[in-house]
Amino acid sequence: MKNNKLDRRFDLIRTLVALCISIAIAAIFIFLISETPIETLTQFLIGPLLKTSRIRNEIETMIPLMFTGVGVSIMYSANQNNMASEGAFYLGGIGASFMAIKVTLPLGLHPLICILVGGLAGALVCFIPAILYVKKGALPVVSSLMMNYVAYYIATYFINYIIGDSTAGFPASQLFAKTAKLPKLPKSFGIFNVHIGFIIAVLVVITAYIYLYKSRWGYETRMVGLNASFAKYSGINVMKVVLSCQIIGGFIAGIGGAIEQLGMFNRFQYQQLSGHGFDGIMVAIMARYNPKYIPLACFFLSYIRIGADVITRQSDVPVEIISIIQATIIILICAEGFLSTWKHRQIVKHSEKTLEDKGARA
Repeated sequence: MKNNKLDRRFDLIRTLVALCISIAIAAIFIFLISETPIETLTQFLIGPLLKTSRIRNEIETMIPLMFTGVGVSIMYSANQNNMASEGAFYLGGIGASFMAIKVTLPLGLHPLICILVGGLAGALVCFIPAILYVKKGALPVVSSLMMNYVAYYIATYFINYIIGDSTAGFPASQLFAKTAKLPKLPKSFGIFNVHIGFIIAVLVVITAYIYLYKSRWGYETRMVGLNASFAKYSGINVMKVVLSCQIIGGFIAGIGGAIEQLGMFNRFQYQQLSGHGFDGIMVAIMARYNPKYIPLACFFLSYIRIGADVITRQSDVPVEIISIIQATIIILICAEGFLSTWKHRQIVKHSEKTLEDKGARA
């Protein structure tokens, strides 16, 4: 138990150090590029908090990332490198858009059905690489990347031939029915008039944490991720876990795409894959695949993106600074050797203290 606590503390410290180093590198580039570095850095660090509209944008940016981050966390907890959350999110948005345009349902029920259909579409996208792996041994990391493009072209077909609006002037769907739109949260919630998808995202995060860390199914998922052979000899149905975790992850990413469309737009108008699925992978890595930390990782990513947008509009620093931060975070967090010497010293120190305590009691 103490070793587990030490590992969790090390993961947290390593993530925080990686974030600080990435911010420091960004600051160095700002000082090298900008003619007013102090003002630019100040805007980058505190600019996202200076206006209510920016805080609202941060929350709205967080919402889809919370869904894809949770979906990826569940899949990767079973050591399944399924990259199809990008396609699941995109096709989930198309599925919800189709229901929002072609189906007439009462207010309240309509968005619920749209979100459910979006989730099923997302589950299908992630299920195909999973079943190919189980039945044919095809590596999910390859087949899932290809599946993203399959999802994209299916969505393009829907936009062009089924739900498209030829009068829009650009590739887009017809307008959603008003009964399908997600309502805004009441002002009493005090979170800057965002849509109800924020509450759904929070509930998904809580449910995913309970599933992974408080349920038998989550325990099986994590055991398969740690050692599939040991899990198999322990009586766990590994193939069932491999399939179920990817279907659940795709379903969550799909409902994220549905909620993003119904909460933020009046019609589906993406021209290409949105990147939310790949961002979800980065969020999950920062959270160490623990849903409990997903909101913090989403907030950090949305915060620095709003900060980058602020300095792009108000200074001479390009928005590509955000790519530097993201790349640094991923490299440092994924590097197994990063801070490994410090971890080894902490383990030795902890072991020596434990032996001393046992000797004192003897």
